[in-house]
Amino acid sequence: MMRITIRPSSLAITGGDPTVTGKPPAWPVVGDQEFSRMEATMRSGKWSWHGPQETAFCEEYASFIGTKHCLCLANGTVTLQCALQAVGVVPGDEVIVPGLTWVATAQAAMDIGASVVLVDVDPEIWCIDPKAVEAAITPKTKAIIPVHLYGCMCNMDTIMSMARKYKLKVVEDVAHQHGSMWRDKRAGSIGDAGSFSFQQSKILTSGEGGAVTCNDDEVYNIIHSLKQVGWAPDGRPGNRYGHNYRITEMQCVLLRGGLARLDAQNKIREENACLIAEELEKMGGPLRAARRDPRVTCQAYYSQTLHFDPNTAGITRNQYMEALAAEGFGLLTPYPPVYRSPLLNLYDNTSPIPFRDPRQVQNYASLRLPNVENIADSTGLLIFNNHLLGNKEYIGQIVNAIKKVNDNLATARLYFKSNVGSRK
Repeated sequence: MMRITIRPSSLAITGGDPTVTGKPPAWPVVGDQEFSRMEATMRSGKWSWHGPQETAFCEEYASFIGTKHCLCLANGTVTLQCALQAVGVVPGDEVIVPGLTWVATAQAAMDIGASVVLVDVDPEIWCIDPKAVEAAITPKTKAIIPVHLYGCMCNMDTIMSMARKYKLKVVEDVAHQHGSMWRDKRAGSIGDAGSFSFQQSKILTSGEGGAVTCNDDEVYNIIHSLKQVGWAPDGRPGNRYGHNYRITEMQCVLLRGGLARLDAQNKIREENACLIAEELEKMGGPLRAARRDPRVTCQAYYSQTLHFDPNTAGITRNQYMEALAAEGFGLLTPYPPVYRSPLLNLYDNTSPIPFRDPRQVQNYASLRLPNVENIADSTGLLIFNNHLLGNKEYIGQIVNAIKKVNDNLATARLYFKSNVGSRK
């Protein structure tokens, strides 16, 4: 095949110098406070089972979120499982879940015997579409899991109004939103329960771990028994079927340190995300930030949500990413649709789906959710949270790298046309 000659340009992918020379801040962050507490914890011999660090963190986090209760668990999957069971979901109930989320959101409901009904998302914010939720409600529907995804919050006014109308329970998946606020109420305090993940990549992390927040005493008591091998909060057998989903004291040391820094870090991320959004708006081109709902009064960012227009760019999303990566800055793509995730083979014999009545289960194999698939396949891009902690010089370099690629899209088109082996 004849190769097209490209004139020298400033694009790094064609031989120019990279724009981004700085490095994003390392993640996770630890400080002297954690080292001091960790040593004291190790020497204490109290490493689990309602130790002083777990007790302190639960009190601090409940106060931060604005709920009566907080319970720490082993991870953010079992938090969803226990929260769903505690609000009354039983085998055979239907739980409505967005088709764009981490697979554990759906797995948690499936693994307690519920039937998961996946629905489409709002094309602007990528969170569950309330209209799609209402269309999916049946007499078997028991709960909705609104997932506050990446850098946006769900429309909680409409979700809660709908839940009241149809007498449904709401379990917020807040794995991406530690500290976000809807009308000055923290995510995780609006529904019947909030489920948090503290996995390595999260903006509040202990490597692994999770928490449930709630205001209802009975929900709290049930979750406590479920995670604490059947024991009730008062230390007596709880007369319930329980599991061992406990967290450790060492993890809670890390969480207390991270929580002490969370507000300040969220403020930096929010300021930088707003700056990037403003600069993208000024420059135009194929990339823009998701529009923020004015009812979101504080936005935490697991990632900043971005929209890419391949028609404007004249190159594919992957090619645009490659050009930016050459400039020294990497963007990420969203999760694949839950129903076709390579990590969640719903029809493998390790899944509960093949063993359930197909008349009672959504046909995931033929499911098509247009907004989910468009975002996942071609238009969704993300800036990961550690980049948003960068100083203004580093954020400026990111903006300049995007502008450089946008200003040289014609050169990029020629480059990718002549280099057929590059990412399509």
